[in-house]
Amino acid sequence: MNAGTPGIEAVGLTRRYGDATVLDIENLQVSQGEAVALLGPNGAGKTTMVNILSTLIRPTTGTGRVLGHDVVHEADAVRGLIGVTGQFSAVDDLLTGRENLALMADLHHLPGPLGRSRADELLETFELVEAADRVPTTYSGGMRRRLDLAMTLIGRPKVIFLDEPTTGLDPRSRRTVWEIVREHLRQGVTILLTTQYLPEADELADRVVVLDAGRIVADGTPDALKRQVPGGHVRVTFDSDEPLAAAATALGSQADTEHRALTIPIDGSVASLRGALDRLTPHESGVTDITVHRPDLDDVFLALTGHAAAPSTTTTEALP
Repeated sequence: MNAGTPGIEAVGLTRRYGDATVLDIENLQVSQGEAVALLGPNGAGKTTMVNILSTLIRPTTGTGRVLGHDVVHEADAVRGLIGVTGQFSAVDDLLTGRENLALMADLHHLPGPLGRSRADELLETFELVEAADRVPTTYSGGMRRRLDLAMTLIGRPKVIFLDEPTTGLDPRSRRTVWEIVREHLRQGVTILLTTQYLPEADELADRVVVLDAGRIVADGTPDALKRQVPGGHVRVTFDSDEPLAAAATALGSQADTEHRALTIPIDGSVASLRGALDRLTPHESGVTDITVHRPDLDDVFLALTGHAAAPSTTTTEALP
C-alpha cells in the first residue's frame, strides 16, 4: 500500500432519505496511522458516515475510499482491511466469549492454531480470561463491550471504525481501551471514532472533526479548536473583601463578592497567562487560590453547534 494513500477518504459524500439530507461531506481525509474523532449532536450524521465508510450502507452520491479502495465498487476489499465496533454489541449470545472470537477468526480465514492464539491473546488483553467459557448473557454490560472490541481486533485490521467504543465501560475498562487504541496507532493503524465522551476525543484524537446537520463545521487538532473558542480565564480567590475590591478596581474586572473571587480573561496562550499574573502581582496580598481554565472540547462543541452532546441514533440499512 502506497504510504501516500489516505487511510480514509470521503469526497462529495452524501446520504439522503427522501427529501432529507443527513450527510453532506465535501472533503475529508484521514492519513494512514492517524486518529480522527467525529463529534456532533444527535442526528449530525456521525454514525451514517461510519456506516457508509464501513460498507454497511451506500452513499447517495460521492465517493468513499479506504486505503484507496472504493467502499461501493470494492466493498469486499474494504471489508478485508477494516474492523468495526458499532454502537450496539455484535456478540452472539448462544456462543461463549471464546467461541465468539473463534468465529471471527474463522471469518477472517485465520488458520486454526493462529486463530486460537489470537483469541487467547485478546481474552487476556481485555481481561476476559475467567469469563471466556461463559456465554455473554452472563456478562456485565462492560464485559460485553470489551468482547465486542476484541472481536473487532482479531483480524488485525489496518483501519478501525469505533462508534462510541467505550459506552457502558467503567473508568478502568475505558482506560484499557484507550491504551489498546494508542498501541494500534503506534503500529500505524488508522482510526475513525465517534464519541459523546469528549475527554475521549481529547485523549485519543490527532484531529477532531465536528459535524452539525450532516456537514463539517470544524476540523483541527483539539488544541487548535480550543484556541478558537473564548472563555479562557484565571480565577483568583481572596481571603477577604478588601484585597478583592482593590484588585478588581486595578484590573478592571468584575468581582464575585459571594465567593471572594476575581476572573481575569485570557486567550489560552502562555503570553496571555503570564500577562494576567503580572497584572495580579501587585495585588497578590490576600490571594488564597489561583486556578486556570482553558476552553475544553465541551466548550468547542457548544460554541460550534449550539447543542449539548447527546447520544446519537443509528440508522441501519443493509447493502443489497
